[in-house]
Amino acid sequence: MKNKILLFVPVGLFLLVSGVNDLHRVNAHSSDTTEVQKVTLTFVGDLMCHTPQLDYARIGSDSFDFKPVFREVKKYLSNSDLTFGNLETVISSPKSKFTGYPLFNSPTELLEALKDAGFDILFTSNNHSLDRGIEGIFSTINNIEDSGMKAVGTYKSETGRDSLAVMNINGFKIGILSYTYGLNGNYLPKKYAHVINLIDSAQIKSSLHELEKLNTDINLVYFHFGEEYSQQPSKFQEELVQKTFSYGADIIIASHPHVIQPIRYYKKQKSNLDIGIVAYSLGNFISNQRWRYSDAGVILNIELSKNIQDSVWVSNTSIIPTWVYKGNTGTKNEFVIVPSDTLIQGIPSYFSLPDKTKLLQSYNDVLSKYELNK
Repeated sequence: MKNKILLFVPVGLFLLVSGVNDLHRVNAHSSDTTEVQKVTLTFVGDLMCHTPQLDYARIGSDSFDFKPVFREVKKYLSNSDLTFGNLETVISSPKSKFTGYPLFNSPTELLEALKDAGFDILFTSNNHSLDRGIEGIFSTINNIEDSGMKAVGTYKSETGRDSLAVMNINGFKIGILSYTYGLNGNYLPKKYAHVINLIDSAQIKSSLHELEKLNTDINLVYFHFGEEYSQQPSKFQEELVQKTFSYGADIIIASHPHVIQPIRYYKKQKSNLDIGIVAYSLGNFISNQRWRYSDAGVILNIELSKNIQDSVWVSNTSIIPTWVYKGNTGTKNEFVIVPSDTLIQGIPSYFSLPDKTKLLQSYNDVLSKYELNK
């Protein structure tokens, strides 16, 4: 990609274990006398719910409590103006039976926990969107809305799909799009072609053009794409990202590989920001995938600034590495997302020596990943 500018500043080890890590600061805009508005966007990767997660969260025959999973990271998610994640499970009724892989169906208590943790928007276009059929898509959207969050990427009607998601917050108008590479080999009936956004360059270009006409300040695109467990983006990912930036996207967030891929900066010609940010994969935020690289992820924070002349820029970006603990916490078996400040604040007493080793290893893996992209 000839127009790529790698402005990535590698995370230092001290900053890595301190928990909040500056990736890059773009502050070329001066506003000595004008009022500056700010908004902070926070992103995580895949939110999955495998069968062991259901078992550990169960508190009754058909009741669950997932809130403890997020107790260590809630402070980071809830302090942001908008927090996003990829919901890689259907949320349907217990009549459909709650299940993990390969056909996910999770209880509404998962959404309650996500809302309590600070999530605002859930991307719902992914390869598991159709795990419970069309009714599962509709049920998931309804349950997300009932929980006080917004679903982007799946829709109940053509009107819903064509009414592009735009969030107004802190004086910013943010357009949001979401697409998936496929549906695990399943296909939508023609009459339901509108219910899931599949990656289509023409549609992406058209939707970004429509957002431009709505005078959005920032356009955000989520992609569910890439090769599973690959730590580097594929040619397809890179080419699609380049196209999408050329169509007018400002920030591209992605997941699906279930491991962390690079975060990169691009010089762009057509968009509201002169610097584009792409996170090719933020890894697993929560799952039962226990092997190295898939048991970890990052929280990505992007702070945007805007002055009275409507000039918008990225004023700060940072990451917080995370690792998923699975085991007995002293009272019961639990999954707990552990942030990097655990290495400074103190590792929980219930961690075994192998847990401590994997925790440190996962953070070093994050450091190594970003050093490779200097």
